[in-house]
Amino acid sequence: MKCEHCTRKECSKKTKTDDQESLSADAPSPAQENGEKGEFHKLADAKIFLSDCLACDSCVTAEEGVQLSQQNAKDFFRVLNLNKKCDTSKHKVLVVSVCPQSLPYFAAKFNLSVTEASRRLCGFLKSLGWVRYAERVLGRPITAHLCTAKSPQQVMGSLVKDYFARQQNLSPEKIFHVIVAPCYDKKLEALQEGSLPTLHGSRGTDCVLTSGEIAQIMEQGDLSVKDAAIDTLFGDLKEDKVTRHDGASSDGHLAHIFRHAAKELFNEDVEEVTYRALRNKDFQEVTLEKNGEVVLRFAVAYGFRNIQNMILKLKKGKFPYHFVEVLACAGGCLNGRGQAQTPEGHADKALLRQMEGIYADIPVRRPESSAHVQGLYQEWLEGINSPKAREVLHTTYQSQERGAHSLDIKW
Repeated sequence: MKCEHCTRKECSKKTKTDDQESLSADAPSPAQENGEKGEFHKLADAKIFLSDCLACDSCVTAEEGVQLSQQNAKDFFRVLNLNKKCDTSKHKVLVVSVCPQSLPYFAAKFNLSVTEASRRLCGFLKSLGWVRYAERVLGRPITAHLCTAKSPQQVMGSLVKDYFARQQNLSPEKIFHVIVAPCYDKKLEALQEGSLPTLHGSRGTDCVLTSGEIAQIMEQGDLSVKDAAIDTLFGDLKEDKVTRHDGASSDGHLAHIFRHAAKELFNEDVEEVTYRALRNKDFQEVTLEKNGEVVLRFAVAYGFRNIQNMILKLKKGKFPYHFVEVLACAGGCLNGRGQAQTPEGHADKALLRQMEGIYADIPVRRPESSAHVQGLYQEWLEGINSPKAREVLHTTYQSQERGAHSLDIKW
């Protein structure tokens, strides 16, 4: 059977095998192994399958599949239950980071403004691809071209487990860091973090919950964002409203790097980045012209069909782009499979259109204009181009051979 997300002739992506079912249903969570139950235990029955991820299953081994199945609400509730016990030595500080593309989902779902939804979500929580595919399937010809900048999730993990831990005089092991994300690929990314050396000596992200899983927790607990108490997103810091980075619906790397390259290489100040759709709306181009000549050519490639076409051209030496922002999710991060889905597992197009409008209306603030970001560079990273900044904000990639223990052998 052929998967709609790739161009291979065979793919088991669309078929949930018995092995996949058992990985999701039978893998014991840490709470089960310790025999721990509590008032939150009954809410932790949500399961995910490897086919929910947009990356092909050959990126995941059987052992990783078990670990992936444990990236769910049960681990989240395990920490909540531990924190209610009298033995404070087992308590953990719970830190939750929310991806900006998750906020429009809650705003649209509960008919709130983004700022109000984020504050109520914060109050409630106080009461949670592509790189993997390149490393596992495409190998060295592609990994050599990957940008070394860490993902926002990895950077946030370092911020929480290193900077925040030192600010609060805590060891990293005493912090349980939860990411709320729009897609399941972030669960795979969290697994990968465990195999990488870190400045703070521990995994930056302990658990990833999708926006949909948080909404399910709310529904099972008969509590919605609308009913939650209002809280602030950034503690004692004063913020009037939520802002976002530049970019249509995703990470915003292209817009940021394009402006920086235009200024550094050609002394051109680019105020507005203009995207031009080529093959389809998920493959768009951004160019900079000087004296009638194109001197910068960037692109965004979302979804595996566009990724495959990009890889084929790159291997043939017919790829004209200096930089490409690549995402496994067709439609970008807002269209992540962890949110805006119908009960039948299809994209909720009406809700998605509403989310796109909400996201577009969020005011944009460039990171270089943020006093807090500049302060972190000086106080935490010892300067913008310091050795510590390069260590904390950059990573390396490895080409890994696909073995016979992969969950998906046939292509």
